[in-house]
Amino acid sequence: MATQRVYRLVARADGHTILDRLLVADGYWSRFVGLQFRRNLPADGGLLIVPCPAIHTCFVRFALDLFWLDRNGCVVDVRRGVAPWRTASGPSGTYAVVETACGAVALAAGESLVVEPIEGVAALPKSLAFMRR
Repeated sequence: MATQRVYRLVARADGHTILDRLLVADGYWSRFVGLQFRRNLPADGGLLIVPCPAIHTCFVRFALDLFWLDRNGCVVDVRRGVAPWRTASGPSGTYAVVETACGAVALAAGESLVVEPIEGVAALPKSLAFMRR
């Protein structure tokens, strides 16, 4: 299995880093597996699933905060404390979701986000074109 790419999640408005370690699930297998079977997710980490209008937390061992994004990288909805063995759907117009550990990130609807490569990571893949500066 290929190594998962890691990026940084940044606020578009002021450039401050929101997550230092953003994993990206943009292929069939990586989206299918998601965060299943992991013991935890670090406070500075998260998973961006794209495209993704809905998720499940089956086999996820911890509660998640969900940040639903539109095709412009703008947060359109927030769901906090989604427990294991639940499902959640974003509102109409949802294109992707960022999953984080509960309470790790203080984001609100209306905030615009971008993804940046970190050292040693090539340019953003085509699937993240909507999250470029």
